[in-house]
Amino acid sequence: MASTDITSDRKRPDEAAGPVDKKPDDLAGLEAGLDALDAVQIRRTPVREVLLQKVLPPAVAVALVLMVWELLVRAEVTEVYKLPPPSAVWDSAKDMWLAGTLLEVVWTSVSRGLFGFLLAVAIGTPLGLLVARVKLVRAAIGPILSGLQSLPSVAWVAPAVIWLGLNDQMMFAVILLGAVPSIANGLVSGVDQVPPLFLRAGRTLGATGLRGTWHIVLPAALPGYLAGLKQGWAFSWRSLMAAEIIASSPELGLGLGQLLENGRSNFDMPGIFLSILLILFVGIAIDLLIFSPLERWVLRSRGLLVKN
Repeated sequence: MASTDITSDRKRPDEAAGPVDKKPDDLAGLEAGLDALDAVQIRRTPVREVLLQKVLPPAVAVALVLMVWELLVRAEVTEVYKLPPPSAVWDSAKDMWLAGTLLEVVWTSVSRGLFGFLLAVAIGTPLGLLVARVKLVRAAIGPILSGLQSLPSVAWVAPAVIWLGLNDQMMFAVILLGAVPSIANGLVSGVDQVPPLFLRAGRTLGATGLRGTWHIVLPAALPGYLAGLKQGWAFSWRSLMAAEIIASSPELGLGLGQLLENGRSNFDMPGIFLSILLILFVGIAIDLLIFSPLERWVLRSRGLLVKN
């Protein structure tokens, strides 16, 4: 009888191993759930969807602007010499294209703007790091950078002409004075938003000094730095246009700013509208070709954008 009770109280081997066998299954399920949270569905966007979402809306907007423009001309809201029809602007662009000067004018300004912007990046990046990391430098230079950023770039054209003369160096000086403060302030803002835990973890792993700046500070501050770069390009392009409009000279070549000023001097409204449209087109093209892909890459690297 006793042996029977002992046998009945004793658990069978499969019952004793049951909870133990469930633990690996539970861990596997938990791991699968975490992997599902981290997983990002990657698919190739169809060409038709790309056209509908990214190409069609701006094309429709441009068509509406041209339609309203043409309607205003036909309604004779003002004299034709003040508001030329889109066809007159197109004829002006076609004449420059046939003369072989359209691309030359655009490239003159674009090359100046990009080179000046790269110089501003080379100067503004270390300056921004210095201001962000050294308290004494920040107290001394920080307010000056903020003041320079709010100062209109056109104010630097006159002293730059007096100091450097009518040459490309004057153009680059105006670009630097307009873009460097924006780039430096953008980097300072990005560094200020780096979590202190990142810096402590970097120091624990031996990432100090320049190594910590390169591997910890700059990657963590990349969103703010990229915003500063984008704003710096906008200031570079606007500064260049102001310099070309005010300081026009045959020695400087014909850029978009000079083209706009020539249209004003000759009272050529189609030429003026063409210059404005080209300046706008270059700004949009640089943003779409350079800064938009960089922004998407930063968002994807942080898991904030679904990969298509």
